[in-house]
Amino acid sequence: MAKRNTEEKVMPLLEPIVAEKKLELVDLEFVKEGANWYLRVYIDKEGGVSIDDCEAVSRELEAKLDTEDPIEQAYILEVSSPGIDRPLKKEADFEKFSGDIIDIKLYKALDGKKQYQGKLLGLQDGCISIEEEDGTIRAFAQKEVADVRLAVIF
Repeated sequence: MAKRNTEEKVMPLLEPIVAEKKLELVDLEFVKEGANWYLRVYIDKEGGVSIDDCEAVSRELEAKLDTEDPIEQAYILEVSSPGIDRPLKKEADFEKFSGDIIDIKLYKALDGKKQYQGKLLGLQDGCISIEEEDGTIRAFAQKEVADVRLAVIF
């Protein structure tokens, strides 16, 4: 079963559970690592999620998945926080975190680099704009970006 197809089947089961608990669905992924398949759900809320939040979503989703049975192969369900290096995926993420420092990883090197860091200026017309520490403004086409995450700065 295709990875995207599985995610599309699980999403309608998951969204009402997350919404009912007043949580934000950050990401859903179905990936194979070694011999195992993982269904990973990342949730968040203002102030961060607790283990109780993760457990509640996990229990309800597990019950729904057992009833509906949309996934053919065996898998491991994981529900967790997106972490401090939260990925930015949805348009709303780019609005919410505008002004924050982000890390961008590209599929192909640009000016000899595949990784950039800067203050998020926004997402417009399919381009992510940042201001680097030296004041340089850069824009990256979303289709050329492999990963965007909040930067972890100590």
